[in-house]
Amino acid sequence: MSESLPTRVVPLEAGAGPENPPCPACGEPLFGWLERQLDLAGPISRCESCGLGVVGEGDPGEALHTLDRLSSERGIRIGNRASYACALGSAGWAGIEPGARYLFTVEAVRRLVARRDQVVSSARWAPLAGLAATWQTLLNSVTFGHNVALAAFGRARSVPADAPWKRFIDGLASIVLAIPALAIALPVELAGGLFRRGAVIKLRLELL
Repeated sequence: MSESLPTRVVPLEAGAGPENPPCPACGEPLFGWLERQLDLAGPISRCESCGLGVVGEGDPGEALHTLDRLSSERGIRIGNRASYACALGSAGWAGIEPGARYLFTVEAVRRLVARRDQVVSSARWAPLAGLAATWQTLLNSVTFGHNVALAAFGRARSVPADAPWKRFIDGLASIVLAIPALAIALPVELAGGLFRRGAVIKLRLELL
């Protein structure tokens, strides 16, 4: 009977280097995820430990400042890079918007705010916002532009297609495929909410 060799486990730290700078949230190396998208400042990297997505080079202070800009009296609402919608859409994920620098996950937020003695006291799925984001992600897969439908309702920043005929097709496709896309988005987002992989998450922070 043959004996199988044990699988070699390589720690994430082994990938650290100039091409894989440290994650602003947890310090583990960042790895390439997507090439330059929309009008973003550079390619998007992701952390395999906490899931944070970073456009270009990241900085903990800047990441915290970005997180603070998402705050309101109701807490912090993030597009969840660990969501099923993101996994399904990749570059077409609705959470990638013009000017984005950091694409958060709940775990990344936990590690970031721990730097200033805060904890995430609650993390709740936002079903309607999540469904809208998943629906738009599916529409992005068939349009030339990005986030066209949600932008029409004032719920997102869009990147319109570069030609009038493409913009016309995008508008038509968004109308014709709205219901079929919703029929697919509904079970995807319900599963995301059930397994803590919803597209939009509401967070509350507290001091230790």
